[in-house]
Amino acid sequence: MTGAPANDHSALPTASRTSGVSARLVWMIPAGLALLAGLNAGLLLLGVWAPVTSKRLPDIHGMLLVLGFVGTLISLERATAYGRWFGFLAPALLGFGAVVLVAPAVPITVGQGLLIAGAAAFTLLYVPLWRRQYDPTVLTQLLAAGLALGAAILWRGGATVPQTLPWLIGFIVLTIAAERVELARISMGASAGSHILGFGWAVTGALVIGLVLPDAGAVLLGLVLGALTIWLLRHDVARRTINSTGVTRFMAACILAGYVWLAVAAVALLFGAPSEGVRYDAAVHAIFLGYTFSMIIAHSTTILPAVLGVRLPWNPAFWAPAGLLQIALVVRLWLGDGLDLPWALQLGGVLGVIALLLFLITAVTTAIVAARESHA
Repeated sequence: MTGAPANDHSALPTASRTSGVSARLVWMIPAGLALLAGLNAGLLLLGVWAPVTSKRLPDIHGMLLVLGFVGTLISLERATAYGRWFGFLAPALLGFGAVVLVAPAVPITVGQGLLIAGAAAFTLLYVPLWRRQYDPTVLTQLLAAGLALGAAILWRGGATVPQTLPWLIGFIVLTIAAERVELARISMGASAGSHILGFGWAVTGALVIGLVLPDAGAVLLGLVLGALTIWLLRHDVARRTINSTGVTRFMAACILAGYVWLAVAAVALLFGAPSEGVRYDAAVHAIFLGYTFSMIIAHSTTILPAVLGVRLPWNPAFWAPAGLLQIALVVRLWLGDGLDLPWALQLGGVLGVIALLLFLITAVTTAIVAARESHA
């Protein structure tokens, strides 16, 4: 995720960036729980040892990570940009909904209802942001949030998680791509916003067709995502900054890696609607691990400090989780899915979990050391 004109946190007064630190950290607690529960569920799905055994966790794995964690994180970022208390209803509802989903004593329908309410609040949050700027990238993100709402409604209505997969893909891909365009607008040109909005409507059209003709919708979605990947690779400044050094090179490497995994998912969708097996595994993890978390890691030292009001300076140690994540995906998708090696599927999955946990440990440790140094 990126900083951008619509959420330019650096432009906020210092007091507003620091006075709400503890409150905004509270919203991250359920998001963190959703991430840990989702990773635990991933281990259960792989058939390896997991800290917590639960019959419900494997069924809610995707929703925990996409809406519970990523949805909460992005909506918290936007609520911070909006700066009004009611904007924080979206991350609160999404985060609480994820926690309720995990609770075995609470009917799953309660958590589903909270996710619908959170996704609706998230969608509405973009309306004042759009009125503030009338930017096509913000309108694209509004559309993407609507796709998240659609996924939550479909799931509550009885659709399986694989059936909601294209809608979740649309939400994640369009949100991150639109935020990337906001940041790199100078290099992409004045018409970049209109282009990304066009891709947004194309994705939405493919999803609507997929409700009636799943295979045709998946193929169309794959074609649109492939075209979007090519367009992003051609125009993103990361192609040039990869030759830089330090944090600039790190961000570029993670961004370009994310685009590669987006292309892999696009190819997987060209064979029709993935419902199970290797194509489903490849599409899911290329998007939600490769594309999504590569982008999150890339921008972690700029977004998290702005949203949470904590110092997170660049540290070369961030290369370790970022690199391990790419290795994990190669092992899982190439050896595991591509060559049909069960042991590689499990190994790649476990390495992916370790990579994300290592990223969290690195980020928290770096923030604590920076806080101590600032008070020394």
